[in-house]
Amino acid sequence: MSITDVSKIEINRKDMRTKTGGRAKGTPNKLTADTKSWIVGVLDKNRKLFEKDLKRLEPHQRVAIFEKLLAYSIPKMQATTAQIDFGSLSDEQLSIIISELTKDLNDE
Repeated sequence: MSITDVSKIEINRKDMRTKTGGRAKGTPNKLTADTKSWIVGVLDKNRKLFEKDLKRLEPHQRVAIFEKLLAYSIPKMQATTAQIDFGSLSDEQLSIIISELTKDLNDE
């Protein structure tokens, strides 16, 4: 096994075993794909009934259901962080960062 082959082996971080089989990373689960397909079919066939049922709900119930459905159509944003070593930046770089961070404050 060459060094390039070794780098391609996935290692389970919990127990440090190498992955030896199963689906390739990123390959969807067949059961999940089948279930999603079934749900889409049910929704398509019952769209008018579903819309009629939604109209019968109280506004707060309708909003709650709408919010739950959005989770399946719009990807959730993930939090991001940045670690910056300000000591390694030049005065010019620091000035650029400060002006970018404060430019909206100056407009108000």
